[in-house]
Formats: sequence, C-alpha cells, structure tokens
Amino acid sequence: MTIKVKGLRWWMIGLLTLGTITNYLARSSLSVAAPTVMAHLHIGTQQYGWITGAFLVMYPIGAPLTGYLMDRVGLRMGFLICGVAWSFICMAHGFASGWVGLFVMRGMLGLVEASFIPGGMRAAAYWFPSHERGTAAGVFNLGTSTGAILAPPLIAWSILHYSWQAAFMIVGALGLAWSMLWLVLYRHPSRHPALSKEESVYIGGGEELALRSSDDPKPSLLDILKDRNFWGIAMPRFFADPVWGTLVYWMPLYLYQARGFNLKAIALTAWLPFVAADLGCMVGGPLSAWLKRRFDTPIVNGKRIVFTMAAVLMIGMAGVGVVSSPAMAIFLLCLGGFAHQTLSITVISMSADLFPRREVGTVTGLAALVAGLGNFTFTMTMGWFVSRVGYTPFFVALGIGDLIGATLLWTLVKPAPAVQHPNAAPAVST
Repeated sequence: MTIKVKGLRWWMIGLLTLGTITNYLARSSLSVAAPTVMAHLHIGTQQYGWITGAFLVMYPIGAPLTGYLMDRVGLRMGFLICGVAWSFICMAHGFASGWVGLFVMRGMLGLVEASFIPGGMRAAAYWFPSHERGTAAGVFNLGTSTGAILAPPLIAWSILHYSWQAAFMIVGALGLAWSMLWLVLYRHPSRHPALSKEESVYIGGGEELALRSSDDPKPSLLDILKDRNFWGIAMPRFFADPVWGTLVYWMPLYLYQARGFNLKAIALTAWLPFVAADLGCMVGGPLSAWLKRRFDTPIVNGKRIVFTMAAVLMIGMAGVGVVSSPAMAIFLLCLGGFAHQTLSITVISMSADLFPRREVGTVTGLAALVAGLGNFTFTMTMGWFVSRVGYTPFFVALGIGDLIGATLLWTLVKPAPAVQHPNAAPAVST
C-alpha cells in the first residue's frame, strides 16, 4: 500500500523551490564574479553590458518556448530537460577565454533558464486551489532571492579558494543534482501515488473564474495576444522586471564602481536586498488571500490592491543613487527588493486566475517575453549610459515604473465572473 503524504502539494512546490535556487545560482554567478572575470579577461563595462544583454535577449525568447514545452511534454520532462541544460551551460562559462564566449554562454543560459516562471505557475495551477496559488507562487519564487543570497558567498568563496572557473563548475553540479532529484520525485497530481483523495478534492475546490472549458479548442498564440487580460498582466511586468535585472546583474558592479566596495564587502552586503525580497515573496500571496477572507475582495482585485501598495513602496528606490551613505543605499535597495517581489508575485500568479490551467505555461511564458523586453531595453540602455551619466537616473526610473504598471493592471484586466467548484478534482494533463 502506497503511503499518502499529508500536504503533498507543499512538498512539490518545495521541490520546485530547490530548482529555482539552482536556477538563480547559475544566473547570478557571473554578476558576483564580474569584477574578477572582467579583470582576467580584459572586459570593459560596455562589453559587460552586451554580455548581460545576451541573456536578456534570449530569456524572453526562451520564456514562451519553454512555456509551450511545459504545456506539451509536462512539467516532469520539461524541467528535467531545462535543468540539465542550464547546468551544463553554467559549467561551460568556465571555459570562456573572452567576452564573446561569455556572450554566447549567457545567451544560451537565458534561453533555458526562462523555464522556471511558466513551469512554476503551471505547477501552482495544477497543485493548488485558486486562493492558494499566490502563496504557492511566492514559495517557489523564494528560490529566486535565495539563490541570489547564496550566490555572493558561494561564488566569492570559490574564487578565493579555487578560481573563478571552479565557481561555475560548482554551481552547475548543484543544478545537475537537482535535475536528478526532480526526475525521481515529481509526478502530476492525477498520477502521484502519495496524493490523498482528500487533498485531491481540496486542490480542485474553491473559487474559479468562468474560463474557457477544457472541451473548447485550445486558443492559438494570436488569440492569446488579442486578449486584453494578457496585456493587463504582461505590461506591468514590462515595467517591473528591470528592477530585478538591476539587483541581479548590476548591483554588485554598482557597489564596486560607485560605492567602492571590494569583493569581500560585496559578499557581505549584496545578499541583503534578496533577504528583503524573500520577505516580499511571502507577503503578496497571503495578503491578497487575507483581503478575500476579511473583506470578500475578489481574488483578482485583491492582487491588484497588493500590487499598487508595493508600487508605492518602490518609489524609495529612486533615492539609491542620491543618498551619500552606503548603508542608506543598501537599505533602499532592500526596500526595492521587498516591494518588487511583493508585486511581482501577485501579477505573475494572475495568469492562473485569468486563464485555464492548460494555457498557463504558454500565457506566463508570453508575459515573460514582454517582461524580458523591458529588462533588455533597460539593461542595454544602462550599459551604454553608466560610463557617461552614472547610475542615478536609472534608479529614478526604477522608482516610478511600477506606478505605470499599477495603472495598466487596473485599466486593462477584466476578470470573468467567479464560480464555485467545491468538489472538483484537479484536471488531468500530460
């Protein structure tokens, strides 16, 4: 008799969180190692901008492709393919002999690492009822900031004790270990032997919006792009994602160039905004759920309220380049990390509230494409202007961008009427 695991859905999202950590370790490794790598390979600031830009070009391209892959082959095989790929590509960074090699490696990494958001939201859509999906998204997104927290000490330790090449090898090996763990432990809820009948019924219950039936033909990409709800969640991400790109790719270099931090000082402080971001991950979902319980606020409206509150907090990040105290600059970066993850989780999880489960991977991937275009545009502009006008104007832009996103979220999204499915079971998918 197979043992049933209580709260199995949380174990599954925890397994996904571990994968997100390895994903972000690989993604953050170059930014932490940048001062050392740039010195060893004689790479300038503008060339570094092109290297990070390669990731940001391929990431939005990879998001809909990997989202479609997840919808076609399922999460188990989809994440196995992507996890093994990003691990080997991360290792290959250590063999680069110049900026062109890193440019190619970062582009390939962006293509496959884009899988974690569409795949994660697909998992949340199938493993959680509607009122828990925001919290589930927050949990697996803990891996983004946790990976970014672990990257500075891990990469710095690897460089100081071994070499910058060894740092990429270690991170890649961790990704391969998780990929094997995922293959062994993950199953779709309709086929997982450890899922109890009671939890299966609970997952399928609760409030759902009146979405397209599973018997309807699956919409084309053009149909999704014509849906105003898609643009209602995609455009706020266009304005929000440059904040995360700045924290992950540019913050260590900013602390080094503008604040005079050495590698040790970066390792001691660069993780703090990601701790704050972890807190933000755990605020957005529960706060919107609390609004539903306390005031009977519709799920989508609750998430829009949370997004707007976090967008107001984001204004503080505009002062990062103005304040004279390095400690105050770190504090404002922490505030930005907290606010960004709070609003990011709410808008990302809305794809599962506004679209049928079988479309979530594709919709989330397409929204990530739009977000990636915003990130790429901002990063490429930043790489060209930093040496000419400094960092200050960019932090001001980051501080006000999410207010535009909040306006679009309220004006474009039109949720369908809510219905109750108290005894539904999770839908079956490949």
